Amino acid sequence: MSELIPDRLRRRVRSGGGGEPLLTYYEPAAGARTELSAVTLLNWVDKTSHLLDELDVAAGDVVGLPLALVAPGHWVTAVWELACWQVGTAVAVGVESDARLLVTGPDWSAYPGSAVDVVACSLHPLGLPLAERPPSSVLDYAAEVRGQADVHAPVPLSAGVPAWVDTVRRLTQGDLAAAASGRPPGRRLVRPGTPWSTACAAVLEPLVAGGSAVVVAGPVEEEQLARIRREERVDG
Repeated sequence: MSELIPDRLRRRVRSGGGGEPLLTYYEPAAGARTELSAVTLLNWVDKTSHLLDELDVAAGDVVGLPLALVAPGHWVTAVWELACWQVGTAVAVGVESDARLLVTGPDWSAYPGSAVDVVACSLHPLGLPLAERPPSSVLDYAAEVRGQADVHAPVPLSAGVPAWVDTVRRLTQGDLAAAASGRPPGRRLVRPGTPWSTACAAVLEPLVAGGSAVVVAGPVEEEQLARIRREERVDG
């Protein structure tokens, strides 16, 4: 059986390059730059996986990720995608009717009185809590995740477990690696697009092909983009 994405992330950590950049996130309009090595990314993924456990979200469930529509390239979105795949839940974008949990950006007001748990993410570059305290029905991701344990035990998963569903595709854990195969290793510049294309370019391809991703979100001048390419040593 081919290696699943959660296993690839752990192998990346165990390798000699676990401390090298895996995902670098830029938002020039906000002056934001966040760099995560495989070790740091896995730490966030493990903590988020424990939060999913605490919320009784388990393998076979569906997690609605409207966060991926608001901020498809944000590093927190990548963390949630990887955490869902690590515990065996499917990420649902735009089709959240069967979701066991909803994960949003800082605007949680679109989900008043939700029948399921709602987690709101501030999208602060350093992962700080929401600027305003949400109602008791909404959990502040940053406040909830930091107290979680640093290591999450791997969950045995089969390649046939659902992993992604949106308006045009339904993919299994096994499909994730296949969808990102065929690219040579390298440090790639990613300009966020659709949730799925961004997840492929920024999260899956670096883990499948090797290398890393430099995500540049929001408006940016060509001169500034060229400078980021040079400084980050982007080769693709």
